Amino acid sequence: MRGEPLDAETIVSATEEVLRRHGPEKTTVLDVARLLGVSHGSVYRHFPSKAALREAVIRRWLDRVREDFDAAARDSGSSPSDRLRGLLTAMFAAKWAKAKEDPELFATFRVLAAEHSSVSSGHVAFLIARIRAIVVDGIAGGDFAAGEPEVIARAVLNATSRFHDPMHAAEWSSPEAEAESEAVVSLVLDGIRAR
Repeated sequence: MRGEPLDAETIVSATEEVLRRHGPEKTTVLDVARLLGVSHGSVYRHFPSKAALREAVIRRWLDRVREDFDAAARDSGSSPSDRLRGLLTAMFAAKWAKAKEDPELFATFRVLAAEHSSVSSGHVAFLIARIRAIVVDGIAGGDFAAGEPEVIARAVLNATSRFHDPMHAAEWSSPEAEAESEAVVSLVLDGIRAR
């Protein structure tokens, strides 16, 4: 049995390790408890369900890339078009790297996205907010055509979904994926630019 106090962060770290070993389908709360040397009831005192535990792991996993996305979105030395291209490119690169380098956690993220979990929805809202901020700046500066920033941001995210939505992960290893993503981003930017 565990001698030190159990906290949520320790449980999340252990769950991340178990998910990497077994994947989202085979991981159980009992596996996490065994790794920690506690009863499964101890884990449930911090997380009410297996789903809540998975969400905590993926929330932390996604938080690690948010700083990169924020930096791309706020790059004050670049035009709104360059900032939007940079943000989208950073999104694609981060998702592609996670799918390749951390496949079990990416599979967990894909499960949560398919379930429309609060973590997945929160991540989408985060991305739309970053895109929207760039669109607002682009409209204000005359770089982008006038329009409703929220609608434009959602359209940009939807138009590029093939390159960041986890449901399309199998397509990302294609040798053409990078060139195709660049072509779509160029088309999107041309579509929203002021005329």
